[in-house]
Amino acid sequence: MKYIALIAALLATPAAAEKIGEVGVDWVGNDIVIDAIDDPKVEGVTCHIAYFDRSIIDRLSQGNWFEDPSNASISCRQTGPITLGDIDTSESGEEVFRESRSIVLKSLRVKRIFDQERQTLVYLAHAAELTEGSAKMAISTVPLYVPVAP
Repeated sequence: MKYIALIAALLATPAAAEKIGEVGVDWVGNDIVIDAIDDPKVEGVTCHIAYFDRSIIDRLSQGNWFEDPSNASISCRQTGPITLGDIDTSESGEEVFRESRSIVLKSLRVKRIFDQERQTLVYLAHAAELTEGSAKMAISTVPLYVPVAP
């Protein structure tokens, strides 16, 4: 049963990011990029991720040619009527987005975890590394309840 879940996870296609903004932060061309990611299994939820994008000049001067920092910020909101698809409700959740941050070893990932008791979707942005973990992360939540008007 574990193997079937592993194969399904490998074949699942994470959401695609749409670049919506870019802010220059220094004279060597380093930027902060802002992407929008629509959750592929939860209609009506969009996450915005901001991350650092190193320039060629910075890569040459620092010597660390193939790697970008792991830092990322995330904010997820309801952007329309929410419709839950067939989401993973396990404690470990499910990957919504993944982007490589180095040639092989590092990626930026967004996982969705469903807090069923509180009817809330939790989105976690974190770096994943093949050789060593990273404590750099960001979190955002989207409540599923509808407030009752007074």
